[in-house]
Amino acid sequence: MVTHQTIGERDTALTPEDLAALRENLHEQRLFRQEQLRQFASASRADDRRLQADAARIEVGVKLAASARMVLADVEAALARMDSGEYGTCHLCRRPVERHRLLIVPQARYCGRCQQVREAGR
Repeated sequence: MVTHQTIGERDTALTPEDLAALRENLHEQRLFRQEQLRQFASASRADDRRLQADAARIEVGVKLAASARMVLADVEAALARMDSGEYGTCHLCRRPVERHRLLIVPQARYCGRCQQVREAGR
């Protein structure tokens, strides 16, 4: 018979297999974002050479590059937390980040409750 406590523990406890899959996912995200930033940089240089003044396209490129840098920083921070043994612990309440949340957003720093509190404060 499965108890509620067992279900809750299974929801928060990360298995070694989970950690390996999450680490692989984070490495893939890091490679993708690094390549994305390289492409933005080379496109920017090409735009400079052609002297095209398409402000809207340049603004979109700048915002996409900023977003890619931000996600890359989050991914690298998550990998560092894995290496230090702090991965999966909420930065605010110090409780475990829910397993299902990490499987969806492997670079999550906060549990679902604390993330909602942070978003409500914006």
